[in-house]
Parts: sequence; C-alpha cells; structure tokens
Amino acid sequence: MTFALEARGVHKRYGGAHALRGVDFALKAGEVHALIGANGAGKSTLCKIIAGIEEPTEGDLLVESVPTRFASVREAAASGIGMVHQELMLFPDLTVAENLFLGREITDRLGLVDAAAQKKAAAETLARLGQTVSPDTKVRELPVGVRQAVEIAKALIGDTKVLLMDEPTSALSPAEIPVLFGVIRKLAAQGVAIVYISHRLDELLEISDRVTVMRDGLIVAQAQCCDVDKDWIVREMTGRAELTASAAAPVLTGEPVLRVKNLKISAREGRSAVRGVDLSVCAGEVVGFYGLMGAGRTELFEALIGLHRDAEGEQRLGDRDLKSLSVTDRIEAGLVLAPEDRQRDGLLPNLSIMRNMSLSSLGEVFGGMFGKGSEREAAGRLVDTLRIKIPSLDHPVQSLSGGNQQKVVLSRCLMAGPKVLLLDEPTRGVDVAAKAEILDQMRRLAAEGAAVLFASSDSSEILAAATRVIVMSRGRIALEAAASEVNESMLAKAAAAEVEFAA
Repeated sequence: MTFALEARGVHKRYGGAHALRGVDFALKAGEVHALIGANGAGKSTLCKIIAGIEEPTEGDLLVESVPTRFASVREAAASGIGMVHQELMLFPDLTVAENLFLGREITDRLGLVDAAAQKKAAAETLARLGQTVSPDTKVRELPVGVRQAVEIAKALIGDTKVLLMDEPTSALSPAEIPVLFGVIRKLAAQGVAIVYISHRLDELLEISDRVTVMRDGLIVAQAQCCDVDKDWIVREMTGRAELTASAAAPVLTGEPVLRVKNLKISAREGRSAVRGVDLSVCAGEVVGFYGLMGAGRTELFEALIGLHRDAEGEQRLGDRDLKSLSVTDRIEAGLVLAPEDRQRDGLLPNLSIMRNMSLSSLGEVFGGMFGKGSEREAAGRLVDTLRIKIPSLDHPVQSLSGGNQQKVVLSRCLMAGPKVLLLDEPTRGVDVAAKAEILDQMRRLAAEGAAVLFASSDSSEILAAATRVIVMSRGRIALEAAASEVNESMLAKAAAAEVEFAA
C-alpha cells in the first residue's frame, strides 16, 4: 500500500534528551489520524520533523513511497506538507494577507508582489474557516481565536497533501469548532491526509478515523477511533484510568478581597468591550468565567492587572484602590495574571526556565531578599509540585513542550505569592494529567486563602473546578451562580443568549 507519508525508525536527540525513540508512523491519503500523548511524549517533535522544522537524528521520511529529507519548511511545503502549530507562528506587525503568503508571494508579470491577488486569495481561504476578518488587518490587532484561524488558513494555502494540526481548536470558541471540523472533512474527502493533535478527547474521537498514542518518545498503541473510547486513550497515555479534578471546595464568606464596580472598557479593533461589570470575590473562592470568544473575559482580566489604562469604574484589592496603580504595583500588591497567549505575553523564550518562573518576583530576586539559592530552591519545589518535565532549570523555556511551558507560567504566578490569581485559559494545550494537576493546584491555593479567578472555554472544566460560575456575553455578566446550581446546558444558553438578542 502506498502511504501519503511514512516515518521509519525516526530518532531525535537534543543533547542528552531522547525525544523520539525509533518511531514508525504511516499516514493514509484522505484520513484524519489522531496523534495523542502526554505533554513531552514526542508528538510535536515528530510533526516538526515531518514539516521540515527539525531534522531527524536517525531514520527516514517517505512521501508517497519516495524517500526524502526536508532541510527547511519551504522544502516540506513544496512537497505539499503544511502545519498548524499549537503556538501561533505569525508576525504581529504584518497584515493577515502578508502572513499567509510570506515566502510564497503572488507576483505579477513584472515580478512584483500582487497585493490585490493576495488579499483576494486570503479572504477566500479565511471564508472557508468562517472568518470575515479583513486581509489588511495587522495580526497584532486580532484576538487569539482569530489569530488561530489565520494560522490554519496559512497552512491551507497551496496544494496541501498532508496537513499537520497541533491543537487547532485550543483558542476557538465552541461555535467555531464545527466550522473547522467541516473544513477538515472537506479536505479529507479531497484526499488530504491530516494529522490531528489534541488533548480534547471528545473532539479527537469525533473528527478522527485512526488514533496513535505516544508515550516517552515511543508509539505505544494504535487503533481505529470507532473501536475505542476516552478511557482507553487515557489508559494508554498514562497507564491508569482517567484523571479528574476533585470536588470543588466550599464557598467561603467574609470581606471581599477583590471588588469591581461598573467596570467599562470601550471596544477597539482587536479588543472586545466590557460593559459595566460588577464583581466581588472573597478569599478562598475559585470563580470560573465562561463565555464565547469576544465575551470580554480576557479584557476584564487584563483590566484588573492594569493593562487597559482607559478602563472606567472602581477596582479595589482589599482596602486598596487599584485605579492609579501600574501593572508592577498591582503585582507587588498581590494581583497576578497568567495570560491566555503564553508565547506572546507569558514567557521570555530565550531565558532559562528558572528565570521565567521568577519574572513576577524580580524585586525579591535582585533586591537580595530572594537570593539565587532561594530562587533555585523555590523553582525546584514548583517543578516537583506541578510535575514539570525539564532537562534542568537552566535550559531555555522554549525547549519545553507547550504543556510544560504552561506549567512554568503557572509556577511564576505561584512564586509571587498572590492574594488574587487570574488565570486566562490555564489548561489550554495541556494533557489530561496536567489539566488535573493545574486544577488541583488552583484549589490548593484557594484553600490557603487566595482568591482564584479563571477563564475557560471548557464548560465541564468550569463546573469541575469552580465554586462559583460567571458567564459573560458581549461584555456583560449574563449569569452568576454557585457551580453546584448550574449545568453545561445552562452555561451554553447564557453564553449565547445575549448574542442572539443583539443579532
């Protein structure tokens, strides 16, 4: 049988780390093939080799039975291989159209870039994904969900035979996922072979034909998706039954540690509005924020940390007025944010893992209160607590898998000793085991007296982890209730109700 793509005996070493250990992987034309495994299992490394981003240390690649080796992404693309990355690989100061055609520009008879043709093609490709964003818009002006759509569109430009998709739905709202799945099914029907990486097991089983499970750089299991369920996948990934979050802690009463009254932010391009939000959170609470993309959750969190200086209304941390405080002042006062886009806003990729962990505690680090030995000890404890897979604390954080990078961002927040912790999509792109660890850590922090506010597009995660649920829609609070009093259907209806009313 001729496969669209094969990997035979592929190894990849990074110094002493053995990321892939003799992987054999075959992909059929027209199939959607799920690739699943814990963070650091080797999924992204294998895809990077197929896409020409990395070269294997040993082993062979075959495209339609022809042995090949890609020295660059351009060479892989010329063979019809495209990739949608878990972390966005876009240039923020270029327009949408410029990003889509970077390195493969459409030219006229004189050899000049045909901007009009590029814009037309960009708009047509984005329309396949249900996006109406202007091709002239700069990427930095777009919210994360729309950037993800641009990343997908970039991989669809040209004659794509093999499409690698690394967590493609991680930044999409529930309403956008069926649109993407429709595109995937159309591409598969046209003979495109698709590798689909996701930690969202329901989605993975819905869209995929076959599933391959990786663990510690090895392929440990393969099956037809129609023959397996979520429990089978989790057992093969981890060697144990599905990990779930423990029951949420009871709601505590007392004086609010965080109070917000009539908070407003005007809408701008790339920024959703917040329209008169009132909020009161006590120490010990875990408050989950649910909503569709553009609901205003991210903007609310950014306003609380001081990123939107034009925000109106009252903001108080205990008895302290936050209105005049800078981001640094708010962090020192005990308010810490783990942002939605960890690559753009949460990490300094060339710095060490340890220094990224201490970014919110630089005053202590450089002021002598937090000596280097103490910094290393604190970082080491957090590595153990969150089970972060690292070569050493001194390695650059960009060397880690996406899920382990997310844990580093959370570690940075915990090292700062927050009174109020804001987490925007804290489990985006992490495996089921890491998700349970992060949610448990949130509850432990609340039990120690902190207030935890987290935004998630996963309604089941909201209900599992939160003591109180707030649903936002079009910048307003559409529903507020104890988590025990609502279900997923109620959250979905509240998130969509005002959107439908405003349509």
